[in-house]
Amino acid sequence: MIYTVRHRTTYRYESEVTFARCVLRLTPQSSSTQTVLESRLAVMPDPSRSFERVGPFGEITRTVVIETRHRALVIEAQSRVDVHAPPGRLDFGAPWESVRARCLETADLSPAGPASFIYPSVRAPLAGEITEYARESFPRGRGVVEAATELMQRIRTDFTYDPKATDVRTSPVESFTTRRGVCQDFAHVMICGLRGLGLPARYVSGYLRTYPPPGRPRLAGADATHAWISLWCGEASGWISFDPTNALLVQDDHVVLAAGRDYSDVAPIDGIILAPGKQTLKVEVDVTPEDELRLLRPAFGGRPGGLGASA
Repeated sequence: MIYTVRHRTTYRYESEVTFARCVLRLTPQSSSTQTVLESRLAVMPDPSRSFERVGPFGEITRTVVIETRHRALVIEAQSRVDVHAPPGRLDFGAPWESVRARCLETADLSPAGPASFIYPSVRAPLAGEITEYARESFPRGRGVVEAATELMQRIRTDFTYDPKATDVRTSPVESFTTRRGVCQDFAHVMICGLRGLGLPARYVSGYLRTYPPPGRPRLAGADATHAWISLWCGEASGWISFDPTNALLVQDDHVVLAAGRDYSDVAPIDGIILAPGKQTLKVEVDVTPEDELRLLRPAFGGRPGGLGASA
């Protein structure tokens, strides 16, 4: 499935900004489950400096420095991505205890290996109550995929999706206690539970294809960024992704931006600005299958009102 993804972020400031430095993680990367066909990133005002690097977990980051005085900052990323995730797995995987033992023995220290994702992190600490919640799905000898699938389904059933209940600073323990939150919270809770059992789990950011109501057109900018988790299930199975918000084994409806230990490793945009006063934020995301896109506009990058040349 080929998707065109458009992610436009607009900051508006109460007072004039004299300096801004932003780290952008808005460029997807090719992997075993997707191939990036095109990708471009545009920033307005034009940055005075811009450089790209690959982060510690394989994420592509672009750092931009803006020294032009401005009252609005617009960042737009566009990509065409061919998602070819494997079909849903029917096997239950190796017993989870053997996966836990194997991850401590593997010599793979690359981002594709489990070593970086076994231990607690700042936004995904160990919490006894979350570990015990997860343990209910992991009786002795159960297949790791089967157990993780049940945990994912329990989170979907037991938690209420409530955008007003949490924000980007909410801890997994707070979300777990209230049983409320959004995709970021549910991913962190599941990661905490899995790591509490000694299993390697990573946080994944990206996009989810959504479907308009029957008979209704797709609304421009109505999609959003999304978060889910990947669990290392041994050398044979590798990383398998689970979406606890929707109780889905991840297949070809999800487009990956980046993966890390928790949200702080993969935040789409972070940085600093120099200015007093308040700011407002508007995020518009479109995830459009290419066959639908042909009906809407003639070619990639042909949307009216674009930002011009890529950064």
